[in-house]
Amino acid sequence: MTKPGLLRHLAAIIYDFLLLVALLFLATAILLPFNHGEAFSQQQIFYPLYLFVVSFCFYGWFWTHGGQTLGLKSWKIKVLNDKYELITWRQAFIRFITSLFSWGILGLGFLWVLIDKNQRSWHDMTSKTGLFVVSPGK
Repeated sequence: MTKPGLLRHLAAIIYDFLLLVALLFLATAILLPFNHGEAFSQQQIFYPLYLFVVSFCFYGWFWTHGGQTLGLKSWKIKVLNDKYELITWRQAFIRFITSLFSWGILGLGFLWVLIDKNQRSWHDMTSKTGLFVVSPGK
């Protein structure tokens, strides 16, 4: 199976990011009545944890059930393990956490695909997963 290029991967990331932002708005709207319609303060640690869980569930569900978020599906990319099978929830969690770290240091974990001979990012390596281009009809 072939690996997607960095630009194709970034396009899927942007697509999924827009979907995630919409989902986080919805998740916040659901939670606001429980906070009397007020903005969440910095002392309310539950809110960022809630958004973290919602974000992980968004990616984790799609990665473990079909291997594709809507952005990945649009760009014909699939997340699979090293045996070309769907990933587990454990792998999804490791991939999610490592990708946050990768973005946190100016995207270096994503740019790693440009120098790695197997074109793997840090979250691919740590979770033993990878991105692959899907053939039409698969």
